[in-house]
Amino acid sequence: MTTGLLISAIRSGAGKTTVTLGLLAALARRGIRLRAAKAGPDYIDPAFHAAATSAPCINLDSWTMPPPLLQTLMARAAASADLIAIEGVMGLFDGVPAIDSRSGSSASIAAQFGLPVILVLDVTAQSQSAAAVIRGFATHDPSVRVAGVVLNRVGSERHRRLITDAIAALNVPVVGAIPRDAALALPERHLGLVQAGEHGDLAKRIAALADMAETHLDLDAILALAAPIETSPARSNTPALAPPGQRIALASDAAFSFIYPHLIDGWRDAGAEIVRFSPLANEAPPADCDNCWLPGGYPELHAGTLAAATAFRDGLAGFAQTRPVHGECGGYMVLGEGLEDADGHRHAMTGLLSHTTSFAKRKLHLGYREAKLLADSAIGSQGALIRGHEFHYASLTDIGRDQPLVDMINADGQPLPERGGRRGHVTGTFFHAIART
Repeated sequence: MTTGLLISAIRSGAGKTTVTLGLLAALARRGIRLRAAKAGPDYIDPAFHAAATSAPCINLDSWTMPPPLLQTLMARAAASADLIAIEGVMGLFDGVPAIDSRSGSSASIAAQFGLPVILVLDVTAQSQSAAAVIRGFATHDPSVRVAGVVLNRVGSERHRRLITDAIAALNVPVVGAIPRDAALALPERHLGLVQAGEHGDLAKRIAALADMAETHLDLDAILALAAPIETSPARSNTPALAPPGQRIALASDAAFSFIYPHLIDGWRDAGAEIVRFSPLANEAPPADCDNCWLPGGYPELHAGTLAAATAFRDGLAGFAQTRPVHGECGGYMVLGEGLEDADGHRHAMTGLLSHTTSFAKRKLHLGYREAKLLADSAIGSQGALIRGHEFHYASLTDIGRDQPLVDMINADGQPLPERGGRRGHVTGTFFHAIART
């Protein structure tokens, strides 16, 4: 029977990614069959999880994914693992207001699958007060069980002892205490960690995190806390999004890497074939494909290379004359007429849509989105409701002259101005699609 646990924290930045990666890498050394998952919409952390476990990482999000899809994804992961470790998002109970269990919080995932929670607590500048924090989290929601605590950024042995003694009365075991060590931090970029594939020394970094976990975490105690995963027979037999074509040309390189594994798996399960190509290598979408998908990523870091990739740009334009092309977030930026990089330099993009984007004046656009499609497109048919998210710092400096693709609302039901664009066979939005409602 597959067991599982969820690693969460009281807030973002407490160290749960470091703890999760160290735990995964240390348990992988023991030869345990592992699968990792990430709660919430996230492209970057799962790549590190996959590197630590040598197995694909899945995303589980209760707001964008209907319950049958969540059940399907968890059941498939459990079929190939003895233990599933899920890294939470933000603080344990952070999410959006919801009348049902679809809040998008880490707690909602723990409750749905009966997962015990290991709470990572940054104890910088506090000692016995940590016990009050743990008491509050442990009693906040009866459906969520805080099974253990990892103390992070501990200042000294005396600091650790003061906190551990205070927590002892709560019947919540302390299963690790990690000292302050800046060398354990992974480099960050504007959307989070620098991508796993960009680290030439990734294996060395993961090994160091495994060493940390073996030294400072009680691995046997953590394994003993893992509980059987509660899955339901109510599962989905249809992909989260219908395949946009039979042979899908998927842009895939350092500029275009943000696509969720459950989408690709769902397309393949439905009989579609994924054919990868690299715009940064000046490759055009293969001519024998019937749809082209440009996912998100970091095109602003490679704008000059993309502007000079004439074979890619000409090939994409020729492809778009007869077949659908869709771009989301970074892909949408490349479909426009121009992209201004962080230094204020404008680079000509493909011009298949008429908007212009800029990264020179950074502004965070972040949150859940529900899109109603105004026309048939790669992400669904006209009138369909698709849930997903936005997470980018680029802005539209010229909305262009194209027809809108979507009407968009946020998780609170408030309308949003960003509507994407469509012209001929070409569509795009800043919105990352995750699943049909």
